[in-house]
Parts: sequence; structure tokens; C-alpha cells
Amino acid sequence: VQVAESGGDSVEAGGSLRLSCTASGLRFDDTYMGWFRQIPGAGREGVACINYNGGKTYYADSVTGRFTISRDNNKNTVYLQLNSLKPDDTAMYYCAAGRSPYCSGVWYTTRNFASWGQGTQVTVSS
Repeated sequence: VQVAESGGDSVEAGGSLRLSCTASGLRFDDTYMGWFRQIPGAGREGVACINYNGGKTYYADSVTGRFTISRDNNKNTVYLQLNSLKPDDTAMYYCAAGRSPYCSGVWYTTRNFASWGQGTQVTVSS
């Protein structure tokens, strides 16, 4: 399984970005996908999760209303739209492939994801 993120950049507070993630070597249309983020010295924080068909999404409280996760199963791609960015959103963002069709109740824990990308850096300046 290969997972690869792109779209990270440096933006000013209030700006927007769209991250993309492509995955191969798995039944993409039968697997939930998630986004995490991590700052130096801290663990990975679950940001969002999306079920296999996009029918259900989950978000961390810190990003609800500002970030949107979506997917295109025809392109084996999952997206994370980041709006109203804040300096606290600065982090390395990771995409991850799950282990089944549905995000679990504890989707925000790393052990629920089987494959990870290398990350893409998002930097938000004030």
C-alpha cells in the first residue's frame, strides 16, 4: 500500500489550502481514510475521517466548521479543505488508510490506521 500527500504550503492566517492524498495497492473504495497532524515533540492528532463512500465524516473539535474531508473513489484520492486557517493549524499533515469500510468510534487514534503517507507541511503565519 502506498499513500502520498500533497498540497501543503505556507499561508497567512485566514487563508485556505486543499490537501490531496492518493492511495494505491488497496481497495480504496472499500476503506475509510483519515487525516492527522503532528507538531514537533507531540503525538499525531486525528483531524478527520471519512467512510468508504463518503457518506459519513468525522472531525476533531478544533477543526469542525473550518475543515472538510471528501473523497473521489474514481481517482483513489481523498481531500482535506482547510479554511479560516489559524497559526495553531501549523503542522505536518498526514493521510492514512484505514482497516475497514467504516471509521470507528475512536477513529482519531493512530492504531486504527494501517498505512501512512510521508506528510505534507502546512505553515500558517499570523
